[in-house]
Amino acid sequence: MADTDPKKLENVLKSLRKLAAPLYAAFAVLTLSSAAQAEIFKGETAGAGDPVHAMFVAFTTQAGKADVEIQVNAGQTLTKSMLKGAKGEIDFFSSVPSLVGLMAGQKRMYEKVENAPELAKNLRSILGFKAGAYHPVTLSGSGIENWEDIKGKTVFTGPPAGSASATSEALIKIITGYEAGSDYKAVRLSWGEGYTALADGKIDMMVRPAEVGSANIERYGLSGEFRILSIPDEIVDTEAMQNLFGRPGRGMLQFDGGLYQGQLNKSQITALGFTQFIGTHPGVSDDVVYAATKSFWENLDEVHATAFFLKAVTPQTAFTSVNVPLHPGAARYYEEAGIEIPEAIRP
Repeated sequence: MADTDPKKLENVLKSLRKLAAPLYAAFAVLTLSSAAQAEIFKGETAGAGDPVHAMFVAFTTQAGKADVEIQVNAGQTLTKSMLKGAKGEIDFFSSVPSLVGLMAGQKRMYEKVENAPELAKNLRSILGFKAGAYHPVTLSGSGIENWEDIKGKTVFTGPPAGSASATSEALIKIITGYEAGSDYKAVRLSWGEGYTALADGKIDMMVRPAEVGSANIERYGLSGEFRILSIPDEIVDTEAMQNLFGRPGRGMLQFDGGLYQGQLNKSQITALGFTQFIGTHPGVSDDVVYAATKSFWENLDEVHATAFFLKAVTPQTAFTSVNVPLHPGAARYYEEAGIEIPEAIRP
């Protein structure tokens, strides 16, 4: 018969508890570690089909391999995303270098944001890249064969709250002298609505920032013909155009017009190029940003395979038009990799 002495049973239970204590401790550590690794960061970028979206998704995909999980909310207005990033409401975002000065100066879309200049100081960068060019697109039969033909026409210049519309209208004014609203009708819609409006003949021209070789642009040549207007040679060297090229995140870009099927202007296209950067804020830990940055650059072959225009992304172009300080975590990676950081953006 088994020994049921209460004192002996109590001693046995005490011994079992001592043996189990390390196991419970180990389990707790593993549970906490798993919880930490399961943290999901918030990210925002432009809509699918946009070069900014392609780059941001490539970045988040590679970050995920380093256990930095970023939930992507696409189709957002970048002016608002950068503001949310500065406030710490999201952790990673796509942005435009030209917006930084507007936020810091509390201008235009940031005019009513009382603490905009202080918030601008919270912006941190991870990497910059050449995103593409402004494509002034008009369909065959629109009556537009050169810039002067825009007079009296309806032109989609960009979304209501973005910076692209102001840039498109500035481009048109420099080339033609035309004012939006008096010489032509400027229409501001979402990017998706702009594509559809041109296809449906509701507008005469669309000025669309897109990667060179964009499938969204070429689709107009699959069922018909279209024309991309080139910046005239005599305008390129003017002071006004050089000032536009010299703005943060802007520059001159040239490409072969024959690149697109159905494109009527087969000669070299001179266009307004644009760059972007992937940003974050100081509240995201150095280790997290370091891991995401390292994983992106160490898997660059996969990034290049994502989209044709991303082949131009290299460590040598990492700081293209970046005009806010690097996040310390990103800087740590670049220093370890031997990639020289410009003094102007050192943390």
